[in-house]
Amino acid sequence: MCTPKTLLLGALLVAFGIAQAQAQQIAGAGATFPAPLYQRWGVEYNKQVPSVQVNYQSVGSGAGVKNFLQGVVDFGASDAAMTDEEIAKAPHGAVMIPATAGSVVLAYNLPGLTNLRVSRAALVGIFLGTIKQWNDASLVACNPGTTLPDTPINVAYRSDGSGTTFVFTQHLAAISPEFDEQVGVDKSVTWPAGVGGKGNEGVTALVKQAPGTIGYVEFGYAEQNALDCAALENKSGQFVVPSLESGAAALAAVILPDNLRAWPVDPESPDAYPITSFTWLLLSKKYDDAVKLKALKDFVTFGLTEGQSFARQLGYIPLPESVVAKANAALGTVE
Repeated sequence: MCTPKTLLLGALLVAFGIAQAQAQQIAGAGATFPAPLYQRWGVEYNKQVPSVQVNYQSVGSGAGVKNFLQGVVDFGASDAAMTDEEIAKAPHGAVMIPATAGSVVLAYNLPGLTNLRVSRAALVGIFLGTIKQWNDASLVACNPGTTLPDTPINVAYRSDGSGTTFVFTQHLAAISPEFDEQVGVDKSVTWPAGVGGKGNEGVTALVKQAPGTIGYVEFGYAEQNALDCAALENKSGQFVVPSLESGAAALAAVILPDNLRAWPVDPESPDAYPITSFTWLLLSKKYDDAVKLKALKDFVTFGLTEGQSFARQLGYIPLPESVVAKANAALGTVE
């Protein structure tokens, strides 16, 4: 027998179900690099605007661009932005919005060693597979007073199409013609040595699981998982520890062009961490659904303003005001 209380509860549940069904759904997919931040934005924005639910899938930059071009998501995300050729394939055009920034770090697992330094030559040698032991002379030379183990170096890399790989290989190719010739720059490359993991999550897991492993991941993932990160030699010959401050120093000299696509491939500042990048949201130039358009633009506006306040706690570099201004101007062209 139904009591008034059960009838009321049933009515409330039905009403809640209807409200959930009527909530505007915004779907995004792409780079794993900024995923923790974008997913946090979705949660925080929903608290303010319960009628909008944002679902961001961390699938990698390559898949993000592909999903965006196929129209299966409302927005994509990529650390490699989009090429002119990819933009030309976008059925409704494409607008690239820099949304946050971060560093690609060399996370390693050497128990008892927390202050590893890696020179430019050693960095290239490790990922070309020519430096195979942790006590290789090139690593010993840049770590005076440190006893490096006589154990093999296990390299972990991204197995999926990855903007993190693009940013990392872009830097390696800039400092080594040999790397540029043998491996090149792309979201997916053939590495001479090592084992692959899917996403920043996969590489992080590989590093954590096996002593002697070194791999490239986004700074926030290394921070959240308490991984040790190497100090890398920059263009000025300084060994710089990855941090929000050294990452910001790398971005300081970047002047964004009209399409907002630029990277500090090998920054010159003595204070700059050498592998740092913006990461981009990919929006259509035109949307047919006016309600979804407004919800999406309001969400991105939130990310560029209030959302920046969550960047530091998750290991990302808040955008400079000048970049936010350009990003908002680009967002204004979406209709």
